[in-house]
Amino acid sequence: MERSASGVRSLERAFELLEHLADAGGQLALTELAEVSGLPMPTIYRLMRTLVNRGYVRQGPSKRYALGPRLIRLGETSERLLGSWARPALAQLVDEVGETANMALLEGDEAVYVAQVPSRHSMRMFTEVGRRVLPHCTGVGKALLAQLPEPVVREIIARTGMPAYTPHTITDPAALLEELARIRQRGYALDEQEQEIGVRCVAVPVTDTPALAAISVSGPHGRLTHEVIEDVVPIMRRTAGQLARRLSA
Repeated sequence: MERSASGVRSLERAFELLEHLADAGGQLALTELAEVSGLPMPTIYRLMRTLVNRGYVRQGPSKRYALGPRLIRLGETSERLLGSWARPALAQLVDEVGETANMALLEGDEAVYVAQVPSRHSMRMFTEVGRRVLPHCTGVGKALLAQLPEPVVREIIARTGMPAYTPHTITDPAALLEELARIRQRGYALDEQEQEIGVRCVAVPVTDTPALAAISVSGPHGRLTHEVIEDVVPIMRRTAGQLARRLSA
């Protein structure tokens, strides 16, 4: 029983170390891992050597540990499954609001779309599943960033920059942080033609899940008006709650 319990604790610690690497952007030194995890360095070294040997972590010439390539296959399979689980709820959302619905996760410094159900309108918004976007200029991206502490957001935008895709894109870090504060207060994010001219998007977070997630509804800005958004947001929050319960079960 002791060996079994010890094995479980080791597994939990290994996963925690992987999550610390992910939270730090993918790389940390041994001393940094000790600082953020609170584990003894010999324990961390032993666990990391096992993960390196299995390909889930790699160690570069600088001796810093980084997430390894073997995680890619696990992540891609998990994303496909997540997309299949999310589609029925997104389809119901499309039936109720009439516009295209999406789900995205935060992976590293980017938002990645894992599921989409298009609207039935002839003029509709398409986002390819698997597409990666910088989070500062999209509704789902800002809904994801709003779930993070401000220092982490600053680190992300320092690495990615804030390129302008349209004249409406927020390109100033201070302005983005103010916008994220408003999102936290009102509970939803807006993309006001910031990624693509003529397109408006509203997004809400999917909270209390293993990974940062958000869902969005997008459409032509003339059809997805602010009056319509007021009616859509409560429906989206209900859908987000259903997804959260499903993903956490």
